[in-house]
Amino acid sequence: MKGFRIAAHGGPEALAWGDWPDPVPGPGQVRVAVRACGVNHLDLWLRNGVPGHRFPLPLVPGSEVAGTVEALGPGVEDLAPGDPVLVGAGVSCGDCVRCLAGQDWLCPRYGLLGEHRDGGYAELVVVPRRNLFPLPRGLSFAQAAATPLVFLTAWHMLAARAELAPHEDVLLHAAGSGVTTAGIQIARLLGARRILVTSSSAEKLERARALGATHLIDVTTTDFARAAREATGGRGVDVVFDHLGGETFERSLKCLAWGGRLVTCGATAGASAGLPLRAVFFKSLSILGSTMGSNAELARLLPWFETGALRPVVARTFPLEEAPAAQELLAARGVFGKIVLTVGGGGAEVPRPKGD
Repeated sequence: MKGFRIAAHGGPEALAWGDWPDPVPGPGQVRVAVRACGVNHLDLWLRNGVPGHRFPLPLVPGSEVAGTVEALGPGVEDLAPGDPVLVGAGVSCGDCVRCLAGQDWLCPRYGLLGEHRDGGYAELVVVPRRNLFPLPRGLSFAQAAATPLVFLTAWHMLAARAELAPHEDVLLHAAGSGVTTAGIQIARLLGARRILVTSSSAEKLERARALGATHLIDVTTTDFARAAREATGGRGVDVVFDHLGGETFERSLKCLAWGGRLVTCGATAGASAGLPLRAVFFKSLSILGSTMGSNAELARLLPWFETGALRPVVARTFPLEEAPAAQELLAARGVFGKIVLTVGGGGAEVPRPKGD
């Protein structure tokens, strides 16, 4: 197969294109012909390296995959070659107490495609059968590859961790990011009253409005904490949805109403942040970490794409061979929504088996 591997951390040149041995599916596994793969900040962290974290190099990047079944491992009998599938990004053991309780993201052996095992920056990838879901009708492969990581992450943050309730107010940072475009739609789906979003781009804010945002905050001209209080009549928001960290973290806490919750899934703007402890205990605030979610949650999400209640936001597609350029565009934060790599026209209509 052709694809990219990273053998050592570095810049775009660390993505090594080549011909690699085809992966062989073992018992309970399926080999998928990749038609599209989402590009994420995780791919940049893998490429650049993260201080204090060791990746199992060499590794094929890419966590969000859509494609077709190519070969079945022993014991897999309910799929057929050619079946269009979406791949769940998180892989767990399936047997431990956490997995049996439906908490697979807490499994001691949990890992992501493209971080702990080979991912989708290649023509083929092998995954456990339990990680495969029927491709939602109405989605192209490219659209489907823009869903499994960001929508599951956003759903778990808002529904499971923050428990966003109908008529509550929520503030989401970085309107143009993939996870925030998902979060805006999920907040709307959950019945949020006010959906505040931040960005330094007026264009991205207007596009966020089309997804369901009700209040737009331009951080180049406005202090977002003050704007959040003004929009809520001085009360503050019930939930802050954060994946920036850094200097925004402390100000995000100032946005919260009494009993409010800040839920975070990342730190793309900085891994260190100040913590105003007096505000945390005086106002009974909660700070919630969140990473991914369960395959069961992903299964519950997918029907919403078929009804149109949720829709992937694909900013731009690149052929797989142009992955270095796609990563540089992501690093420059120059898009609204997801960047997706395609293989063999993965943005086109999805073929369906006869009788499907």
